[in-house]
Amino acid sequence: MVLLFRFLLGGTMKNSYFRLVHKEDGTYIRLIPAEDGGENLNVNEIKEYIMNRNITYDLIELNRVLSDLQAETEYKLTDEKIQPQNENYVMQISQDEMQVVMRFYAPSEGGKELTTEGIMADLRARNVRYGIKSSRLMEHFEQKTYCTDIVVAEGKPARQGKDAEIIYLFDVDRKAKPTLREDGSVDFHTLNTICHCKEGDVLARLIPADPGEDGMNIYGNVLKPHAVKSSRLKFGRNIELSEDRTEIRSMVNGHVTLADDRVFVSDILELENVDISTGDITFAGSVQINGNVTSNYTVKAEGDVQINGVVEGARIESGGTITIARGMNGMAKGVLIAKQNIISKFLENAEVTAGGFISTESILHCKVQAGTEVEVTGKKGFITGGNVIASNHIKVKTLGSALGATTMVEVGVNPEMKREQLALQKQLVETKKQLNTIEPVLIAAFQKKKQGIKIEPEQLKYMQQLAITREQKKEEIQSITNRLVELDDILVESQNPSVVVTGEVYPGTRISIMDVSMVVKSTMKYCKFVRLQGDVKMVSI
Repeated sequence: MVLLFRFLLGGTMKNSYFRLVHKEDGTYIRLIPAEDGGENLNVNEIKEYIMNRNITYDLIELNRVLSDLQAETEYKLTDEKIQPQNENYVMQISQDEMQVVMRFYAPSEGGKELTTEGIMADLRARNVRYGIKSSRLMEHFEQKTYCTDIVVAEGKPARQGKDAEIIYLFDVDRKAKPTLREDGSVDFHTLNTICHCKEGDVLARLIPADPGEDGMNIYGNVLKPHAVKSSRLKFGRNIELSEDRTEIRSMVNGHVTLADDRVFVSDILELENVDISTGDITFAGSVQINGNVTSNYTVKAEGDVQINGVVEGARIESGGTITIARGMNGMAKGVLIAKQNIISKFLENAEVTAGGFISTESILHCKVQAGTEVEVTGKKGFITGGNVIASNHIKVKTLGSALGATTMVEVGVNPEMKREQLALQKQLVETKKQLNTIEPVLIAAFQKKKQGIKIEPEQLKYMQQLAITREQKKEEIQSITNRLVELDDILVESQNPSVVVTGEVYPGTRISIMDVSMVVKSTMKYCKFVRLQGDVKMVSI
């Protein structure tokens, strides 16, 4: 272990030290106390010094003298007379090969003193080539700083760099929800789900990767910083890149979205209706339909889809949010799929899937699945028939039907995400195990090369391939770790799932929470269903 360096502040602070003294009646040790806050003598250090010179002495008495040391004191060690002792030192080189620390011991009377040239020659003999601090050695010889750790050589650590970073200057995490009016209805006109941009707006900035700087150890070996990840701004049409490639700006007034780390700006495609006059619609940006979407037609958009009329038995797919102002009658064939949210006046006889939340005033005979929550509010606020699933919560005014329509609602952890999490955890352990088998082989090869042992071309090629595999495994570990963090965030949000009924829940309704379920036996009002002690329980709101 490297000795801690303690340099003399302003030339005033000195550690306590000792020196052997030769007299007619034997050998003495002179103990010099510390000055201005310096460190006191360590009896073990003196003991080792004396034992190395085969001097017999009374350790108990020496301890007593040291414990009461106030002024310079001489203590007789032995009646024997020994040869004069030259000034000497101990040298320690840190395990990371970044420091050389020396600790000097005073010569006895008649002993020879060391020289700077002699110390430098010793350092060269030990192959210390970089970071030698000759000024500190000279200061020692001027001030005679004994029993003090002095850093006489110090390497330069590599300055670690930073990965490239992209800063997005628009809202990439839109969670806007419709406003609930005082009368209980939902305002589908004030949604703020579209992220508008103007011509010339800066949309994202790239902070380039900082590669860091090489370092060097005391032997003159170059120390490389960790590899950093570069990046670049990814974007679609209607966007211009600055000359230095660090900014992107919108070239049009439109709508900006982020999908798969790529920025898109598009003019909103505005249509009156989607019917026989338009055919199916596929658009890279957002779509606004002022009228209706007729049965059997398809609308696909990478951005948001906003429909101000009604949707019949059509298929709507969106990379953002789907908004239907007058609702959807799926006619048992309609499909809504949104990566983000779905907001609709009503949902009837349709299959509906959203990566985020679903908000509506009624759900009738639908198959519904939401990544986060389902809220059924407004004057009607009912879920009747079908199956409604949400990872976090379902909130509804009326659940089930007095006429006995089969109604099922489910909340809790998405089982696919849980399976993915377990698989990734297993993969992470296995990848780390593989990396741990590679590291020792590369270290051993490095040590052989350092010692001058010849490595055969085939072995060298194998080591190079191992080094490439090691970097690939490190990248794989980072990718798995990032995905596990994402899944953890999602699963944390899915904790304590519940079904909240602000009105009535009818008999026959099945409520499932995570891995348990119950069938409602009698009408209940103003209640909340949660998972307690392995069962679905009803609690008050």
